[in-house]
Amino acid sequence: MPREPLQQDEIIAFLDECLEVEFSFVKSDIPAADIIQQPRPHQDFILNLTRRVAATNIELAYQLACHSARALEAMELHMVEAWAMTATDNYDKQGLFPAMSVIKNLDQFVQTVHTKKYGSVLEEETSVLLPFLQGLAGRKLKIAEADVAYTDTETVYLPAISAQLENKKQNFLIYKATVAYLWAQIQFGSFRINLSELMEDDDRLNKFRLLESIRLEACIERELPGLYRDMQMIKAIAHPEHKKVRQRLVSYSQVQSLLSEQASAFDSLGLIDKISVELCQHHYCYQGVIKLEQVASVLKKRTEKEKAYFRVALSELAKDHQKKAAEENGLGINNDSPVFNLKQKDEQALQSGNIEFELDGELITPPEHVRELITSIVIDFGEIPPEYLVAAGPGEYDLKKFEDEQPNPEDVWKGTYHEEGAELYNEWNFKRQYYHKNWCVLRELEIPPVYDSFVQDTLHKHRGLLKSLRHTFEVLRGEDRLLKRQPYGDDIDIDALVDALSDTKSGMEMSERVFTKMHKEDRNVAVIFMVDMSGSTRGWINEAERESLILLAEVLEILGDRYAIYGFSGMTRKRCELYKIKSFDEDYNDEVRARISNIQPKDYTRMGVFIRHMTRIFSEVEASTKLLITLSDGKPDDYDTYRGEYGVEDTRQALYEAHRDGIHPFCITIDEQARDYLPHMYGAANYAVIDDVAKLPQKVSDIYRRITS
Repeated sequence: MPREPLQQDEIIAFLDECLEVEFSFVKSDIPAADIIQQPRPHQDFILNLTRRVAATNIELAYQLACHSARALEAMELHMVEAWAMTATDNYDKQGLFPAMSVIKNLDQFVQTVHTKKYGSVLEEETSVLLPFLQGLAGRKLKIAEADVAYTDTETVYLPAISAQLENKKQNFLIYKATVAYLWAQIQFGSFRINLSELMEDDDRLNKFRLLESIRLEACIERELPGLYRDMQMIKAIAHPEHKKVRQRLVSYSQVQSLLSEQASAFDSLGLIDKISVELCQHHYCYQGVIKLEQVASVLKKRTEKEKAYFRVALSELAKDHQKKAAEENGLGINNDSPVFNLKQKDEQALQSGNIEFELDGELITPPEHVRELITSIVIDFGEIPPEYLVAAGPGEYDLKKFEDEQPNPEDVWKGTYHEEGAELYNEWNFKRQYYHKNWCVLRELEIPPVYDSFVQDTLHKHRGLLKSLRHTFEVLRGEDRLLKRQPYGDDIDIDALVDALSDTKSGMEMSERVFTKMHKEDRNVAVIFMVDMSGSTRGWINEAERESLILLAEVLEILGDRYAIYGFSGMTRKRCELYKIKSFDEDYNDEVRARISNIQPKDYTRMGVFIRHMTRIFSEVEASTKLLITLSDGKPDDYDTYRGEYGVEDTRQALYEAHRDGIHPFCITIDEQARDYLPHMYGAANYAVIDDVAKLPQKVSDIYRRITS
């Protein structure tokens, strides 16, 4: 039965409370006068939304309530919610004034919603477009957002929304066609010409762009015929006049030569004076623009770097070759800079990666990283320039100057924390019932190894326990599993037999699955140990954590399970620091042991961001069982508002996201109060509380064996 609409005094009372009118002095009766006109479901919706936004800013929530009636007339409920959450996102990023602009410029937001409804949004489509782009041959490119589409030869820039055609599917095809077209500019050498010839003359640049469109589309037709047909469909819809323009162009006999597979950008450049300026007014929606300054800057930096790396790599190959020859012939090593020859000369063969060098009459197959360099160099030049084939002399290049400068995390204290090179993660605000977008700044750091006696002391201290654990884990590695309800096997499954006999008495056919058999299963386990490095672990807790990790790593080597170890700490959302101790692809060696030895207490425990980062790492790992085991001494806590219910709810949401992605989280803690909050975060069976720190090394190993058996 529908509920009765709220009365005005009830609405005012609710608004007075969530808008804190005693301190904010807003007048709740103004929005209440509009809200009372709404049916009860809409009343409840707006009041709840106002309460959620008030958790961010009271004035923003008040303006939302005042504009709610207009919003409900203009949009469906889910879009009204999106309008409110866009305002809170703007508040997070830019402050109150931009957030207020979203609320007050309702008509503009409605128009944007209409565009998004029929348009294709880059943020939503990147997960499809990026693999498509990187699946194309050549240099691995990136995708980024810009006002217009273009490429600088390393990144493909696309507008935030593609909405030129009437539906999402067609607008997505514009994105896809644009990606392919900009890739073709790079792959088929549009920028191999002398760019300075076009920089000062817009007419010549427009003519070049038009002629290149003829050549590049012919290349795409040969390489990607299906996508070429989609491009023709897009042109037919968005540019009905395109056939007439093309007929006029190809009427020039010289222009037809651009359709040849042997045509190059130099041919397009040579034909500029053959066509009229008026033809250049026609521009297809997927072509983007050409930004010569950006291309020239990126190209110059990359070619210098790749020349240095390539010639140094040749020097290393020459040293290996000469050392081998010296051992075989008993001759000394020649320190001159040798010149290599290429067995393959044509561009297609060079880009295929099946390349061999010739040095002193012998063939040398380059390693993978050199083949990748060759591919990139050939894309830029169409060949490997002769000067590149001279091996670098001793000390000729300092490769360190080509390395990207790494921002200093300590700059956070200067108020200019660099987010470049860091990873941004959302954070759940349970009062807002919505995420803070790109809220936490996470930087992955390394713990420097310390080669002291800690590892040996630990192995000696726990030698009896280690011996027992090794025996237990050896048994675990070799044990068989009992499989029930099998169609054949070694013994009768009594439970299955009873069920089968019951079925026959009911007139059903008797099941054949009434046997048991022993089966040795291959383990396919991947586990990350996430170690609390907050300041509260100082002292004996930190020592017990390090001892636990040493013992675990020693026995995990027996099982063969893949595992990684990361420590975490930080201070505020701007400084979330993850310490790599052992990644999945690293061996457990002396350096990893020395990193464990140097695990030191740091700052605070902002858990949600690190769980989300672990989830991303797990996304790159293939395993039937994925475990995230956290070693901690207390509840989530940080220097700012990340404490109490806020921190617990964000961590719970991050754990839900991990579980949704097939990860099994488990927490081991020594916090005596953990039973008050861990069941809510992890679930009743996914945590363990250890009442004695001294028992931590043994308990961690026991728990791991139990949850992986």
